[in-house]
Amino acid sequence: MKPTVFIHTNDRQIVGALVAKHALKRNSRSPDAFDVRIIETKDFPFLAAREGQEFHRDGIIRVWRNDDLQSFTPLRFIPPELMGYEGRALIIDPDIFAVADVWELLSRDMGGAAVMCRRRNGPKGKFGYYASSVMLLDCGKLRHWRCEEQFNELFAFKRDYMDWISLKLEPPETIAPFENEWNDFDKLTPQTKMLHNTRRLTQPWKTGLPIDFEPPDAFKPIPLYAWLMRFGRLFFGRNRLIGHYWRHPDANQEKLFFGLLRECLDQGIVTDAMLREEMRLDHVRHDAFQVLQRTQPLAA
Repeated sequence: MKPTVFIHTNDRQIVGALVAKHALKRNSRSPDAFDVRIIETKDFPFLAAREGQEFHRDGIIRVWRNDDLQSFTPLRFIPPELMGYEGRALIIDPDIFAVADVWELLSRDMGGAAVMCRRRNGPKGKFGYYASSVMLLDCGKLRHWRCEEQFNELFAFKRDYMDWISLKLEPPETIAPFENEWNDFDKLTPQTKMLHNTRRLTQPWKTGLPIDFEPPDAFKPIPLYAWLMRFGRLFFGRNRLIGHYWRHPDANQEKLFFGLLRECLDQGIVTDAMLREEMRLDHVRHDAFQVLQRTQPLAA
């Protein structure tokens, strides 16, 4: 089996996933050396089966919503199963766009590690939390990853979502860091290899749409954070302070996404009809065609 890049997504982020798949192949000198596979929440019914049920996230009780913007995140742990616990895989979010050759990452020496990724920014990184949004995986060393079983443990309160998603439950010696540029958080520089539009509020294809995600409530090492978030929600109401997605502060990141989307339309990867339907569903900003008209073609 070829090394495979998995892009996990749901209906709300399918356009991003298609653009991400295109970027991976477009910007590789070895596009035939690896496969790219989009995996969607709708194909894993164990996620929808927990709709409305309670679980712990950072020690705070939350309710599982299968239509949340990021309901795909448990699928970060399913690639080893899909690969038959053999070979190498890369898992990425649907809001991550390669601007360099991903084969350089897929083919690198992992030095015996089971997982390679980067640390989170800010306090979470200092407390040892990893960013699992991009992970290079040696599938043979991850036979203990059982996605459905471990997802269900959330609702039996046997594991905390944030501990799971931040790799706090993995043996530290099995995780090795790679360069931040392989998962560059809302930063596009000449050194960037994969751009991650991780700040949901400013994702370039969402500008102006109503907010459709639940912000985090807590960070266990800093209990005051949870109290502030809860007070804000009780006082102002859910998402009342923001309401709608904002424009990304870096115009170049908007140009990159829409340049890639323009190529997807030209190649039939995304159709006009699909894009109009995604706009109708409030998954893509309503002025997307106007933005595409003023977007210059990307350099080869």
